[in-house]
Amino acid sequence: MKKDINKRGSGKRFDGDNAKPRERKDFNRKPQADKTPDFTKKKTFKKDTNETKGASDNVRLNRYVANAGVCSRRDADVLIAKGEITVNGKVVTQMGTTVSLKDDVRYNGNRLNPEEKVYVLLNKPKDYVTTVEDKHAKKTVMDLVADACEQRIYPVGRLDKQTTGLLLLTNDGELTKTLTHPKYNAKKIYHVYADKPVFANHVDQLASGITLEDGPIHADAASFVDKDDKSQVGIEIHSGRNRIVRRMFEYFGYKVMKLDRVYFAGLTKQGVPRGKWRFLTDKEVTRLKAGLLK
Repeated sequence: MKKDINKRGSGKRFDGDNAKPRERKDFNRKPQADKTPDFTKKKTFKKDTNETKGASDNVRLNRYVANAGVCSRRDADVLIAKGEITVNGKVVTQMGTTVSLKDDVRYNGNRLNPEEKVYVLLNKPKDYVTTVEDKHAKKTVMDLVADACEQRIYPVGRLDKQTTGLLLLTNDGELTKTLTHPKYNAKKIYHVYADKPVFANHVDQLASGITLEDGPIHADAASFVDKDDKSQVGIEIHSGRNRIVRRMFEYFGYKVMKLDRVYFAGLTKQGVPRGKWRFLTDKEVTRLKAGLLK
């Protein structure tokens, strides 16, 4: 009996750039027309009027708390009123209080970092190294986001030099730990272009599991992207092991000619041209912090 090549592996269909959890979509479906985001506009943050009148290193206490990622400014006012915020060991309840960036501000006993959190989604081109600094690299991903913000941001995980696609950069250390720790199972989907047609049984084996030199590995789903081009395979995987997708195909004797990450932890690169970036929306940030990484 002839098998349906689009139902390999775990039975999930690879959705490509438009992939969304629990939906079955055509990988080649073109995105609907939408407003094109301004990918190069530098993000700025408004300052309170009272801040600009005082010393440059002073901010309102509610802004300080909000920038630390605890809550919104309005909710920070509530915490302050309840006496849940301390400054240099003393409870502060007066609205409009300003503090220095050098002050010891705490909530629930934990010292707060007032730096505004920034989340940048980049569509990485090939030949760029995923690192903050590398004296041997001619081009790094930091060159592409140099004008994104004043904050110092870092890549979340890595894409090798030749791999393209979705890469998140942020100064939110806690979120970075969540997204890169294996136990949180942040889903990744890659579009693989092999050097020759891939056998259907090899696609099945990618999902059922193989053993590499550093241990067993399996894809969560694998299927052909184009029914007329068997050299293109979509693969869904959680593992963050080094060059894992390339090595899985090399196991069967295929060379990966092009590798593109099209999905990461609920995010897609739809609407973001290669080499461009955008800021995450508040809704996207909320989903990531809530652990909705599928």
